[in-house]
Amino acid sequence: MAHKFKVEDPKIPARLSSANFQDIYYDEDPFLSNGLIENIGLDREEIDQLVISKVMFKNVSFTGASFPRIDMTDVVFENCDLSNANFSEGIIHRVIFKECKLLGVNFTGAHLGNVRFEECLANMSDFVETRLKHVTFNETFLQNANYADCELLKVSFNQCNLNDIDFTQTDLKGIDISTCRFTRINVALENLSGCEISPEQAIGFATLLGLKVKE
Repeated sequence: MAHKFKVEDPKIPARLSSANFQDIYYDEDPFLSNGLIENIGLDREEIDQLVISKVMFKNVSFTGASFPRIDMTDVVFENCDLSNANFSEGIIHRVIFKECKLLGVNFTGAHLGNVRFEECLANMSDFVETRLKHVTFNETFLQNANYADCELLKVSFNQCNLNDIDFTQTDLKGIDISTCRFTRINVALENLSGCEISPEQAIGFATLLGLKVKE
């Protein structure tokens, strides 16, 4: 499906040398750049205000890691496990999450720009009070995800599972969810104005208004 807006790809060198994540502990300000990190476990690592630029992570586990106020630019996560990781109040720009596990990941209060989620498992993820601009979710599971009080600017949900997602106090004007699957979502009717849905989804929303749809 073609998006109505462009999402910039990460600007990463074609060839990256292997990097050691632990090297950041030798710097006064934690900074990681221009490297490939793969096949390691970084579970429960805790670093405040970590800066990451031009890095590719492959087959890396970040389960329960805490990186509040992280600054990520030009980064790719491929086949990584970020379940219950904390990226709250982070700045995340030109980043791709590809085939990643993001169960319960915390993006509360973060700013996401030019970010792609490709075939990820992100059930119960937390995007409360998050600003998303030029962000796409493609074939991603977002069941029970929390998008309360978000700012969505040019955001696309393509063939995602949105069952029981929470859009409380979030304006869905201009957001296309017509290809997504769900039996119910939590959203106020006034916030649905301008949202693009399928005919089948319209029938479901009609029941919220107490309407009876005759076939």
